[in-house]
Amino acid sequence: MDRSLRCFTGAGYDKGRPLLVQAAWFAVLNLVFVRWWLPARWRPALLRAFGARIGQRVLIRHRVRVHWPWRLEVGDDVWIGEGAWLLNLERITIGSNVCVSQEAFLCTGSHQRRSAAFEFDNAPICLESGAWVAARAVVLRGVTVGRGAVVGASAVARRDVGPGAVITTGAAA
Repeated sequence: MDRSLRCFTGAGYDKGRPLLVQAAWFAVLNLVFVRWWLPARWRPALLRAFGARIGQRVLIRHRVRVHWPWRLEVGDDVWIGEGAWLLNLERITIGSNVCVSQEAFLCTGSHQRRSAAFEFDNAPICLESGAWVAARAVVLRGVTVGRGAVVGASAVARRDVGPGAVITTGAAA
C-alpha cells in the first residue's frame, strides 16, 4: 500500500479543550510539572486545575508527562514513577492502589495501518485497582490491565491482561 501522510486529516479526533487551554497546559507541563524541584504533592493539584480527576494520596514523581489532563482519572493511593508517559489522546483510567513504575508508557493513540492517510485509531486504557505496570513497560490503546495484574518490566501489553495475570518481556500478550 502506498501511504500518503500528506492526506492525514486527524478526522474524528477531538482534543477536548480549546487551543488556549492546550497551550496553557503544555507551558505548565514543560516549565513546571515535570521539574525535579516541584514538590510531588503539588502535581495532583496542577492536574486537577486542568480537569483531571485525581484521588487522595497520589504520588507523582518528576519527569512524568501527561498529554491531556482532562482525559485522566486516577483513584486513591496511586504511585506514578519518574519518567512515566501517559499519552492519553483518549481517557486513561487508573484505579486505586496502582503502581505505574519508572518510564512506563501508557499509549492510547495509534493509526489505521490500512488507511492510506494513516488516520487515527485511538482507544482508552484502564488499569484496574491493584495493577502494577513495571519499569519501562508499555500498555497500548484499548487495553485493560485487570485487578491485581502485572505488566512486567519492559513487557508490552497489546491485549487485555486478566485479573491477577502476569505478563513478562517474553510473553505473547
